[in-house]
Amino acid sequence: MTSTTATTEGRFRQPLAPAFFDRVQERVRDLLVREGFDAVLTDDTEDVAYLTGFFHHPSERPVAVWLGSDGRCVLMTPELERENAVRQSARAEIVSYAEFPGIRPPFAALAGAVGSGRGLRVGFSTQMTNERQTAATSQLADADFRATTLVTRARYRKFDEEIALHREAARITDVMLEAGVALLTGAIASGGELPSESELAAHVTGTGVKTMYAEHDDVIVVSPLAGGLVYAGANSAFPHGLPSGYRLRDGDTFMLSLGCAVGGRFVEGERTFVLGTPTTEQRLYHETIRRAQEVGGQAIRPGAECRSANATCLAVIEDAGLGRFIRHRQGHGIGLGMHEPPWLEAGDDTVLEPGMVVSNEPGIYIPGHAGYRISDSMLVTETGSEPLTAFPRSLTDCTIAL
Repeated sequence: MTSTTATTEGRFRQPLAPAFFDRVQERVRDLLVREGFDAVLTDDTEDVAYLTGFFHHPSERPVAVWLGSDGRCVLMTPELERENAVRQSARAEIVSYAEFPGIRPPFAALAGAVGSGRGLRVGFSTQMTNERQTAATSQLADADFRATTLVTRARYRKFDEEIALHREAARITDVMLEAGVALLTGAIASGGELPSESELAAHVTGTGVKTMYAEHDDVIVVSPLAGGLVYAGANSAFPHGLPSGYRLRDGDTFMLSLGCAVGGRFVEGERTFVLGTPTTEQRLYHETIRRAQEVGGQAIRPGAECRSANATCLAVIEDAGLGRFIRHRQGHGIGLGMHEPPWLEAGDDTVLEPGMVVSNEPGIYIPGHAGYRISDSMLVTETGSEPLTAFPRSLTDCTIAL
């Protein structure tokens, strides 16, 4: 049963109940035992939030979690973050250090709580920098440290409570897409100046943030809370082109590549639009991507390898004779990170399982003309997959008449 429920006022509450983190820690401990570790150490911001419920902005001051197979979970924070961890009801024993770099090294506080690690095989997150690894191992000098991705892999399959957060993020992403279209159609109806890329970006971002604060309690702030890429015409031919002051005009292809995070869980939803009457080329490009995205979504199913889904999706573009315009894979995992493993790409043989959330976002990019990309965040189900975002995808629905 989900702990993300509406309050008596009908508002959505973002933080998850303490019992959720007990189940998360149990899942990770099972992996520890299975893979021969006595503990795992991670300073990855997303791992910390996943294991304990503590969200923070990363800085030079280390924050880390030690999770032992013995049932112990220790959260190390700078003293100035201790209150924040307590306020967020972090599901861990909290130890703190005075300041960074400090007379007493930060990881000495962790060693004071868990010991030097004598006789322990400890996995450390592959996300840790060499500087952090050195700082940790110098204080936990007797442990046998080995790099591991086990926390990352534990995050692949979402619990029901996380899926509820993803669904709400998808709903707000659809609201943002609708707001972008409404800003443009409103300008057309009034006979006023059409918005620029940057004005559209500011409007949809503001809509997402305002919607969340208006309808949710205890908003968990991550970066970005809401927003995305908005680009038109030739600028959209760059897969990650940034919004500019370019003002939309008749005939433009333009893209709203949007998303938000609810309770720290992300969703992205992207649609490509045509302003005015589509040309024959625009129809071909848009329909090819729509079809590739549809076929790619069908290929995302339990038991399928990520590389297989990717190949099936991109083959639609190649078969249409547009393979030269492919610039990236089909998609990627999504969760506490906007981009996280597994990767729907030729080099990833990860087998998809129910509860995973991945993006399905094939695209083509025609230099000097425009880019075309359609994306949904997909929940892998017991029988296939389900798009969490629902904004229409066809060119008919994505044509804005002038």
